[in-house]
Amino acid sequence: MKVSVFGLGYVGAVTMACLSRDGLSVVGVDINPDKVKLLAEGNAPIIELGLSELLKSGVQSGRLTATTSAIDAVMQTDVSLVSVGTPSKPSGELTLDIVYKVCEEIGDAIKQKGKDHTVIIRSTVLPGTTTRCREILQEYAGDDVTVHTAFNPEFLREGSAIRDYDAPAYTIIGTESAVAERHVREMYSAVQAPIIVLSTAASEMIKLTANAWHATKIAFANEIGRVAKSLDVDGREVMSVIADDTKLNVSRAYMRPGFAYGGSCLPKDVRAFTFYGMVESLDLPLLRSLSDSNIAQIEKAVQQVLGTKKRKVGLLGLAFKNGTDDLRESPAVELAERLMGKGCDLRILDKSVSDAKLIGTNLHYIQERIPHLDSLMVTNAQELLDHADVVVVTHGAAEFRNIIDLIDPETPIVDLAGIFSVAPEGKNYDGIAW
Repeated sequence: MKVSVFGLGYVGAVTMACLSRDGLSVVGVDINPDKVKLLAEGNAPIIELGLSELLKSGVQSGRLTATTSAIDAVMQTDVSLVSVGTPSKPSGELTLDIVYKVCEEIGDAIKQKGKDHTVIIRSTVLPGTTTRCREILQEYAGDDVTVHTAFNPEFLREGSAIRDYDAPAYTIIGTESAVAERHVREMYSAVQAPIIVLSTAASEMIKLTANAWHATKIAFANEIGRVAKSLDVDGREVMSVIADDTKLNVSRAYMRPGFAYGGSCLPKDVRAFTFYGMVESLDLPLLRSLSDSNIAQIEKAVQQVLGTKKRKVGLLGLAFKNGTDDLRESPAVELAERLMGKGCDLRILDKSVSDAKLIGTNLHYIQERIPHLDSLMVTNAQELLDHADVVVVTHGAAEFRNIIDLIDPETPIVDLAGIFSVAPEGKNYDGIAW
């Protein structure tokens, strides 16, 4: 395989060096002649451990060249990678002009080449960008050839980029083209990592999501550090132990879109941090915003249910999660209150709550929030379905899957828990984040 890499900045230079090392013939392309000259001589345009050695080796082997000409690069290669920058505009919007301009140049070169070509977008972009790139490429290439496209996000950290290239958590291929998928697989055949093939749009969003999550972790650790220091505690020690827990803290746990958090612990402890920060004049904007974000998720659920234009609502689940009777700060209780306040007529099925004898703070909580709970609870699915014009699922009890099977095809189902990975066939189904 012969590959051209458009954009010889950080990602482009590292990618072409590693591809060349792995035995591929690589042509680097950049509009900056000084950068092209450096690379053509085997010199790194950036400081990155091990990069200069790989580039020199690539040039000496004859597998690595560089040019300012898009036409020359496309003529010599089967696949083109686009790794140009997408800096922020003052508004925060990504600048995509360079990406689109490069696609125009590649498309025009493909037209002159007269053969099918694969183009892989590696720049960080918003969902929909690769689709637009495919349209531009095909428009400029003409109808006599086919341009296959894919999105392939990179997860390279400065200072460890070659190591990250060689040992990624996974290789993401976002494409609807079997040809493009095959080319990406071949391109990374020397990289030992799981390959995940997704839609182009989902793949584009993964890179942005990963960076937002990393930023969130840093901000979270820093806020915990500020609180810890004010209490004469070493924040590094605290976060080190938190990171040692791979069962809950560093794992897939809670990393799934769905309904809001609740229960007797999370809301209370977040408020405790926030209150302490206020008393001690500590600025904790991330921790302070958690409750607002949680409330926004409940509001989203309310609006989604009201958007069905149905007012007779069947609620599957009232406790804050499956397998418990704990109603304290359950988002389902808040949802029920909000819907009733909007004039909805509710019936609720939750066998854990129905079978339990609510006592103590649990009983006191629900008496304050929904004093007439008994009149809303039903004992079986049929009773709920006879009443409901819309059914809302708040947590993932296994029995709820069977109940969904009984629902009339025209009755809207609002799933807040994600009990189905794929929408059930023949149902009027809608998820809160899918």
